Amino acid sequence: MKRVLSVFLLFLLILGTVVFISEPITSAQTVTRTTVVRTRRHKRTFWQKHRDKLTVAGTTLGGAAIGGLAGGKKGAAIGSLVGAGSGALYTYKIRKRHRHYRRY
Repeated sequence: MKRVLSVFLLFLLILGTVVFISEPITSAQTVTRTTVVRTRRHKRTFWQKHRDKLTVAGTTLGGAAIGGLAGGKKGAAIGSLVGAGSGALYTYKIRKRHRHYRRY
């Protein structure tokens, strides 16, 4: 009885491995689907291309204007340095870079 049971279990084990090794049964006709990915070229505006540089330049001019009104030439120089530093800090460190793209 033990021998019959062990042979039966061995047969099931071999049959189970054959099931996973063999290729799946498919129909005679194979269907292949091709997907077409359409890309839309997005023409960026001048602002989109140079946003970082324009932001830093704008804060530099703003700082120079405020410094010039407050302290003359020396104040304008200090204001432009402070404006450029704060604009660069905002642009490259603080501003969120997560862009949300629309899916069509």
